[in-house]
Amino acid sequence: MSVLDPARTREAAEPPPRRAGWPALRPLVLRLHFYAGLLIAPFLLVAAVTGLLYAGSLQAEKIVYAHELRTDARGAQLPLSRQVDAALRAHPEGTPTAVRPSAEPGATTRVILDAPGLGESESLAVFVDPYTGKVRGALESYGSSGALPLRATLDHLHRDLLLGEPGRLYSELAASWLWVVVLGGALLWLGRRRSARRLRGTTGRRRTLSRHGTVGLWSAVGLLALSATGLTWSAYAGENIGRLQDALGGATPAVSTKVPGAPTAMPGMPHEEHADHADHADHADQGGHGDQGGHGDQGGDGDHGGHAGHGGSIATAVDGLDTTLRTARKQEGLTGPVEIRIPTAAAPAYVVQQTDKQWPAHLDSIAVDPATGQVTDRLDFADYPLLAKLTRWGIDAHMGVLFGLANQVALAALMAALILVIVWGYRMWWQRRPRRSRAPRAHPRGAWRQVPLPVLLPLVAVTAAVGWFLPLFGIPLLAFLLLDAGTGLLARRRARSA
Repeated sequence: MSVLDPARTREAAEPPPRRAGWPALRPLVLRLHFYAGLLIAPFLLVAAVTGLLYAGSLQAEKIVYAHELRTDARGAQLPLSRQVDAALRAHPEGTPTAVRPSAEPGATTRVILDAPGLGESESLAVFVDPYTGKVRGALESYGSSGALPLRATLDHLHRDLLLGEPGRLYSELAASWLWVVVLGGALLWLGRRRSARRLRGTTGRRRTLSRHGTVGLWSAVGLLALSATGLTWSAYAGENIGRLQDALGGATPAVSTKVPGAPTAMPGMPHEEHADHADHADHADQGGHGDQGGHGDQGGDGDHGGHAGHGGSIATAVDGLDTTLRTARKQEGLTGPVEIRIPTAAAPAYVVQQTDKQWPAHLDSIAVDPATGQVTDRLDFADYPLLAKLTRWGIDAHMGVLFGLANQVALAALMAALILVIVWGYRMWWQRRPRRSRAPRAHPRGAWRQVPLPVLLPLVAVTAAVGWFLPLFGIPLLAFLLLDAGTGLLARRRARSA
């Protein structure tokens, strides 16, 4: 639109009269929704496409790595210590850090090794046939979720575009603005619900608007949930959320790995009380959409050079796996899939934790003294603070594991809906582009001047607080306001000089 438009010049010179209620807020919401959608939509589109790919990664992983994950053998399973010995014979360069025993017929046992040449959050997963003791393969494993290379790559693609820490800014920017765009669109659509009926059956831009608004409204709740859960492990907002959660007493607890008579942790070793924070506050960073905190969530696996377990050797720690598993299964009732973490100098007890995150989640854990085989501590998921439970459920739903296949289908549907909404949004922008005969109706500047002061002042205060809490919302918003103000000032100067 030309900056010499007389209507725009009068608009700049004469502030519009203040209104009340929704009519006062609608122009402001409309302008914010339009420009936020226009500028942020490319980031949202990339997040939606990569999220759609990730939604199918859990099933794809089972197909691509079927040889490692499954076996046709049946019968009585070998002792767990013999399975770990088989893995170590095949990979003597590795140091065992955790074991995931076969939990169902046909599933292999996964032995997690700390091996040379791997990254900080990477381990070597050796897959052992629990019936024959044969090693069926070895793959890189990422984080405490145990994501294999395909799923880990798709997770990285969605989270940081394979660019590392700098790439995380894109996903945090998308999550920080998704809720703003969704809420603004829902308010605009509901605010025009009477006229929305007249959009049915129309053509051109009005039909595009109808599709854009209808699909956006139906998917609004799910998209808001994805925005909220995505922010919990983002770089900057996630840190603020973690501090707030801790201040409210909602930090994720961890089973104590202290053993009477065991040596204290060496300097520089991770503190068990805080080791599990990575699993929720920072997405736990990798592995199934996260969990890069490694296999030491409940006490750390930091002593890669001495998994000795209460004064013994690695062999002694491996031999104690059978007793520990029997204690967990028969005495403590830890059913389903579990992970057993090998004792370290920092965490001298075995830790057995359930890993079934499907609803209802089974995430109870115990600590076992390697010397006596006695349970030294127990932590049930039912005893988690409510905020910790909500965080766990939210992350697992975002990852597509909370409700199994239904969860993955719902994620794929949400991503497809977001892609359609974005495409229709850009189509509306193109359909209302300036033409020689007439220009489209603009989203005028100065919409904030129509908002009554009793509403405007609290709105500004809340926006400033949210912008501080979510930096990648606040900084782009401030940049947009400065750019918009500068553009308006330049337009007025040109109008006066003309």
